[in-house]
Amino acid sequence: IGHVRYSTTGESKAENLQPLFANLSLGGFACAHNGNLTNTDSLKKELVSKGAIFQTTSDTELILQLVARSRQKKLINKLIDALNKIKGAYSLVILTNKKLIGVKDPLGIRPLVLGSLNGSYVLASETCALDIIGAKFIRDIENGEIISIEQNHIQSFKPFKKYNERPCIFERIYFASPDSIINGKTVYTYRKKLGEQLAIENKIDADVIVPIPDSGVSAAIGFSQKSKIPFELGIIRSHYVGRTFIEPTQNIRQLGVKLKHSVNRSCIKNKKVILIDDSIVRGTTASKIVNMVYEAGAKEVHLGITCPPIKFPDFYGIDTPKHKELMASNYNLDEMTKIVGAKSLFFLSLKGTYVAMGYKNRDNENPQFSDHCFTGDYPINVEEIQNSKNELFD
Repeated sequence: IGHVRYSTTGESKAENLQPLFANLSLGGFACAHNGNLTNTDSLKKELVSKGAIFQTTSDTELILQLVARSRQKKLINKLIDALNKIKGAYSLVILTNKKLIGVKDPLGIRPLVLGSLNGSYVLASETCALDIIGAKFIRDIENGEIISIEQNHIQSFKPFKKYNERPCIFERIYFASPDSIINGKTVYTYRKKLGEQLAIENKIDADVIVPIPDSGVSAAIGFSQKSKIPFELGIIRSHYVGRTFIEPTQNIRQLGVKLKHSVNRSCIKNKKVILIDDSIVRGTTASKIVNMVYEAGAKEVHLGITCPPIKFPDFYGIDTPKHKELMASNYNLDEMTKIVGAKSLFFLSLKGTYVAMGYKNRDNENPQFSDHCFTGDYPINVEEIQNSKNELFD
């Protein structure tokens, strides 16, 4: 098992690298975790008071500690015992001496898929990973499901109370690869629909549609086709620089924007430009790019975002932990427009987001997604992590 998760709990240092491994009473146990636990501090304090010694600051180690301390005899029962104590969003892949195990939290916030390769089974966060190694997609792991694989024999366990699934809507808007398949459709298809819906909701006179690459490309194609305004690759992205909002400091993020993007002036000069991007988190990238496009000779620059304003922090595995870092949490639309420097700034409505995902509207009684970044409707209580001061591990 392997892992490419960036740190949202704990620090980005060697001892937190996953998978984490421990020798338990039943043998070796390695665990990798996509997501974020929301009751880490209270559980850690309780375990430390009973003599537990933590070697990392990662919330994943908590799972190992709980499995190790369970008094159940069988490994699956030890794992279920541990999972009943934790709260939060998680998809896990676990390796023991004999088994490969996959786990998806009861709300299904983070993704996990099952594939097959040469008669053996494969677990991955999304289907594009299966494609890379030539594996065949079988199905999604269900929310609240534990799947155990031993000598190519699969067992499925569903030990948790049944909940309505609440997958993170940002997987479709932002995180997942465009070629990955979710609910029978490529992520590219969802993002193109988001662009189409944004064009339906916003009629703006412009000469050219330009995506902020790479995440804005699919949506910009949809916007262009629906609005009948030509699409151009007016911004060129270097593929040797990572996602800027993930970088650890503001100075590095700002430098990263210039290293990452350059303007294709022939597509921009003397034109009214609509830039399309999937989201605004801190506004760092948007303001720099709008300025770059104006410097390249654009007459007007409008900025369209294919999701609603992100007003609330995420505590389920996305690195937006503080209100003060979220532009839409601190400024109104006019203020944000001035900050990014565009002639206009427009967002997709919440209803439009759901329409693009294949629904008529958001079901406010039983929401189809975890959309807490827009609505503040957290499906799992986050009060502890909001108030946490991490006294044990600061």
